[in-house]
Amino acid sequence: MANAIHHLITPNGECYSPLRNMKLFFAFIRKEFWHVLRDTRSLIILLGLPVMMMLLFGFALSNEVKNSNIGILDLSHDESTILLTNRFDQSRYFSVTQKLKRESEIGDAFRKNELRMMIIFPPNFQRNLSHNKQAQIRFIGDATDPNTSNIMINYASAIIRDYQNEILGEQKLPYRIELESSMLYNPKLSSAFNFVPGVMTLILMLLGAMMTSVSIVKEKEKGTMEILLVSPMRPIMVVITKAIPYLLLCFVDVLLILLLAYTVLEMPMRGNIGMLLAESILFIFTTLSLGLLISNLVDTQQVAMFISLVGLLMPALIFSGFMFPLENMPLPMQIVSNIIPTKWFYSIVSAIMVKGLGFEYVWKQTLILVGMTVFYLTIALKKFKIRLE
Repeated sequence: MANAIHHLITPNGECYSPLRNMKLFFAFIRKEFWHVLRDTRSLIILLGLPVMMMLLFGFALSNEVKNSNIGILDLSHDESTILLTNRFDQSRYFSVTQKLKRESEIGDAFRKNELRMMIIFPPNFQRNLSHNKQAQIRFIGDATDPNTSNIMINYASAIIRDYQNEILGEQKLPYRIELESSMLYNPKLSSAFNFVPGVMTLILMLLGAMMTSVSIVKEKEKGTMEILLVSPMRPIMVVITKAIPYLLLCFVDVLLILLLAYTVLEMPMRGNIGMLLAESILFIFTTLSLGLLISNLVDTQQVAMFISLVGLLMPALIFSGFMFPLENMPLPMQIVSNIIPTKWFYSIVSAIMVKGLGFEYVWKQTLILVGMTVFYLTIALKKFKIRLE
């Protein structure tokens, strides 16, 4: 190749004919094609990534709210309320998963994150509709995600209006159904209540995993990792010393995000700030363990950054529930979301920051993150020891 380039330009600076230049140009193209075809990892990236992104964008990314879990509190139990309940349940937008008996049960259902909206039929609904020509229905939405909550109330209002039009069309009477709605946790429908937990989750995921993996791979590329490993310090301590600076930097990021959310965005911190910081440290450990695992699977900084940015960013964004409701996705993708750490941490941050809930409501997500951290760290250290041998 060096000879070809050398002979391409004469000593006096004159170039060969365009025909010879074109032959050399196509020779380089042919050589690059063979390099790509022989590189299995490049083929997987070139062919597999577009397929994966098409599937994700085609099936998972949807702003439409459907199959959302709602509850019904029917204090009337008459023909009209039963009919409307069935219409809600048969709609592709809603799934009636709970039928409560008393209003005191509503708060607990929302705290457990079992419902996105509650519909309340007051007593004597059909009687008021028939005799007083008006009746009232109350909607209660979980405004942790204000956009989704608004969309759900609009869908529910449309179903009520269709029912009202049917009555007017058949009986020609001036019936009127009044709709009353209220928003829990976020009455002003501020978008900060949704994106602050999401941004915190994504930043910690990317910085923790990417910076740790790149820093260790960088030592391997330079050949200095062997020098560190033959030093008196134990190999596991070498890894810990590489991870500690990123643990501190990520924790500083958490403090900055919380400070900006409270001062600039005027977002209240309803939950225990100490518990929130402890959960953040746990998630940072999870991302650092994942970064350590990546560093043991790759040999170059470019691949480590690619996996961190593309391989982690897309799943973290899609399967966290930050931008797209998970229940909108097909069942296989909902199952896949369970192995994505951001799903569980986003749920924890939303529960503590926005809803003000205690540890009894996030212990499950916490336990899952602990299990993931132990799993990533165990595999990473095991492979690290194999390299030493």
